[in-house]
Amino acid sequence: MNVPVGLDPHLAFVRDDVEPRTPEGCQECLRIGSPWGHLRLCLTCGHVGCCDQSPRRHARRHAGLVGHPIIRSFEPGEDWRWCFVDEAPV
Repeated sequence: MNVPVGLDPHLAFVRDDVEPRTPEGCQECLRIGSPWGHLRLCLTCGHVGCCDQSPRRHARRHAGLVGHPIIRSFEPGEDWRWCFVDEAPV
């Protein structure tokens, strides 16, 4: 995918058809019984992880482990996106 000049090149990782794997909460926190703060959706694979203010920061950990850089808020009424590589909104 060619990304227009001035746009984050990591947007090439974003898929239009991504579905949340665990819409009920953070995938890892649900498995281990840990609380979370806010949820983030990986726009490459649908992983649902907890935010950086959560105790375990699973969204950021997922991005680092598998190389999926762009997430969006998975909170009702929020539609912002973030690139972990550039540490910037997209």
